[in-house]
Amino acid sequence: MPAKKIAIYALTSRGLAVGTRLAAKLPGTLYASKSLEPDDAMPFESLTHLVSATFNTFDGHVFVAAAGIVVRCIAPHLQSKETDPAVVCMDQNGRYAVSLLSGHLGGANELADRCARIMGGLPVITTATDTAGVLSIDTLADAKGLVIGNIEKVKNVNMALLEGHTVQLYDPEDWLGLAWDTSFEVAGPDGWNPHRPGIWVSWHADSPEGALSLHPRVLHLGIGCRRDVTAYEILDHVHEVFRRNGFAMESIASVGSVEAKRNEAGLLEAAAELGAEPVFYSTAQLAAIDAPTPSDRVQEHMGVPSVAEASALLAAHGGELIVTKEKTSTVTLAVALTSRA
Repeated sequence: MPAKKIAIYALTSRGLAVGTRLAAKLPGTLYASKSLEPDDAMPFESLTHLVSATFNTFDGHVFVAAAGIVVRCIAPHLQSKETDPAVVCMDQNGRYAVSLLSGHLGGANELADRCARIMGGLPVITTATDTAGVLSIDTLADAKGLVIGNIEKVKNVNMALLEGHTVQLYDPEDWLGLAWDTSFEVAGPDGWNPHRPGIWVSWHADSPEGALSLHPRVLHLGIGCRRDVTAYEILDHVHEVFRRNGFAMESIASVGSVEAKRNEAGLLEAAAELGAEPVFYSTAQLAAIDAPTPSDRVQEHMGVPSVAEASALLAAHGGELIVTKEKTSTVTLAVALTSRA
């Protein structure tokens, strides 16, 4: 996972000293008011205008400034707890680091703690589960690499845990590691109560009504395509195959193909839309895979008997091919499932 990009903002000379230390230790990009004539920071004239440009380009923001100033600057840019970056506010003496926005999913609680440790100060965390010492399910899901399918259900589960209520849990492969936690009651499809809060962990799109759905990234797409294929053609085929098989789109982990397709614009655009990093394999790597349905035509055009199935199996690192190749006139798709370690 790439390191998070952090922006740090200083408005006063004492704040600049704090910001310089944070920038060196986190590390991060330091911005300072032009009036301070900073040598080792990027100068700005208007914090409001600067934040308009940086808010969505950094994973986290640390403002060494008054909380009121920060709130006014970031307010026009807030969208959702799923996508908003972490925001931490710190006083110019470095005594307090306040987690202001996206404490859990955005990582502001962790960022505030890091800032406080660097400055020898105190983190100020106000999220209810943290102050009560109770498990936060969105933080745990993120730590386990699970994708939240319906963010609005997080509050139901977290509130139940805060109130000491038992939460239903369907997690047959124990992705969350909660099988023996007494705060949870293991439940299956037959015994599920839609009127009680619960968590449903699956790579299928089979979450019952009312449940918080979490999806492990375990599905690997192998894709072969015609030259100049559009992203729409690829995505339309992927959505159709997933719909028919009942798979969760959130569980897509990777998109693989042959090295010759590395610069295929439609394929790259489709991978980006799916939130998956594209992976490309050499013909030697693909030829070494015993694909179930090799093709003479693919062998003739690409120099290997299989692209889609072989790519999916390579990406799954020894996993199982759960969808053999399915074709349209321009796209071939296969899906492999990573084995649960």
